[in-house]
Amino acid sequence: MTESLQAPLDLGALRQRARQHLEQGAVTAGYQADREQLLLQLNAALATELVCVLRYRYHHFMARGIHAQAVGAEFLAHANEELAHADLLAERIVQLGGRPDFSPATLLARSHAEYVPGEGLTDMIREDLVAERIAIDSYRHLIGALHEQDPTTRRLLEGILAVEEEHADDLADLLQHTPQAALAPARPTLLAL
Repeated sequence: MTESLQAPLDLGALRQRARQHLEQGAVTAGYQADREQLLLQLNAALATELVCVLRYRYHHFMARGIHAQAVGAEFLAHANEELAHADLLAERIVQLGGRPDFSPATLLARSHAEYVPGEGLTDMIREDLVAERIAIDSYRHLIGALHEQDPTTRRLLEGILAVEEEHADDLADLLQHTPQAALAPARPTLLAL
């Protein structure tokens, strides 16, 4: 529904509608998205971000080898940014009259990304890159579906998408520019008896 800037705004009707359904907060009569469906999608995105936080933090602590300090620091930075995304999504869910679902019992079932620990830095980087690529396509899909129905949520998702794309680029660079021998899993050493 496109309105002309030349059409006068009916202030009386606007003021009257604003006094109705106050319990809905920011969701006014002009809200066009399917709120219940959007809340389900936002909770799936929240679950995805939380799974990514957990996987990145695990990778941060389990990073080993000559490049472990630098790669582990990258994992931690990404984990913190994913947690900030989760907070933004939870806040938007509440603004739309929903409840953010932080239940650990169903987290993996609702997440688009998987929790794969990986063996060695190469596997860890690859699994994180796979998860970022899943998140990128998931956010693009949701942004496209929203179109102009909820510009606030769309802009929020576009901001998160930009960071996810940056994460994917960072991880692809790590895979390409770190010597593969340095990223290989550590092999146990045999002690001579």
